[in-house]
Amino acid sequence: MKKMIFIVLLLSVCIISCNSKKSDGSSVERDSVLTVYSYDSFASWGLGSRAVPEFERLYNCKVVMVTAGDAGSILNRLILEKDDPVADIAIGIDNTFLSKALKHDIFQAYKPKNIVSVDQSVIFDNSFHLTPYDYGYFAFVYDSKKIKNPPKSFEQLLSDDNKEKIILIDPRTSSPGKGLFLWAMAVYGEDGFEDFWRRIKEKTLTITSSWDDAYNAFLAGEANMVLSYATSPAFHYGEDKTTRYKAFIPSEGGYRQIEGAGVIKNCKNPELAKLFIEFILTEDFQKHVPETQWMYPVLESVSLPEGFKFCPIPLKDLSNNNVDTYFEEKWLNKWLNIMSK
Repeated sequence: MKKMIFIVLLLSVCIISCNSKKSDGSSVERDSVLTVYSYDSFASWGLGSRAVPEFERLYNCKVVMVTAGDAGSILNRLILEKDDPVADIAIGIDNTFLSKALKHDIFQAYKPKNIVSVDQSVIFDNSFHLTPYDYGYFAFVYDSKKIKNPPKSFEQLLSDDNKEKIILIDPRTSSPGKGLFLWAMAVYGEDGFEDFWRRIKEKTLTITSSWDDAYNAFLAGEANMVLSYATSPAFHYGEDKTTRYKAFIPSEGGYRQIEGAGVIKNCKNPELAKLFIEFILTEDFQKHVPETQWMYPVLESVSLPEGFKFCPIPLKDLSNNNVDTYFEEKWLNKWLNIMSK
């Protein structure tokens, strides 16, 4: 789960000066600049603030980290800049946005040498345009002081007996929102997809453009339930030593998110970008994942904090990393038609 941010920085810049080597062993010019697009929490005080200084010590370069919203917003920006890219790397494009990223040919293929150390089940792009660095499951998080008997299935969530309002997230701009969109399709299929959204619309308090906005509204008490991550309870236990906020994954099955990073096609500093891709698969990077991203690391050797024992795991994984883009756009239009009325 992306680290909570109560004051969201729209632009976070982390600059580090140094010297490096290319992936082929030759030298990179001193004061080379690596520009990284990421989501807000990564850049401001999540993995960016801990792992990037270690990249500094290893390779000496100048890293400029720019926040560009959630995964969907980052990808939309990359598409707009495709002919003249600003960034060298994008972090946070996950399996829910993979098909769109490949359709628009945003990333160059690069298979890192360190991929051999990774749990092979989390490799979601066999073409290696995107490299995984963490994963987790989408879930509904609720305030257990206010909800004593949470739903156990989608059908219970959607039933007339459930009076709780939910904060949802836009699938066009954010990966949790896109995750629920694909999750609903996996559970209900084409025949039941539209009916699912009509029913959940009646339970929806609001739809935000980002996970940060949704979760902060939930913590402010605007609703007692929010679309988030199954690892949210680990954050609350780790940071606040509370088990008040709990997560449930509907019994129909869960949907796994795998976050990735990729080298931008025709970027200005591809060799240094490839070094960064190698770096995200090392212990120096992965050791920070559980307590900054509040997600699972892709290196199985990394230990998990105690709070992860409160995180549910689905009995069935319904995730699909190969959704056809035409199919996706067709049903996104149907979603928009339902939710905008």
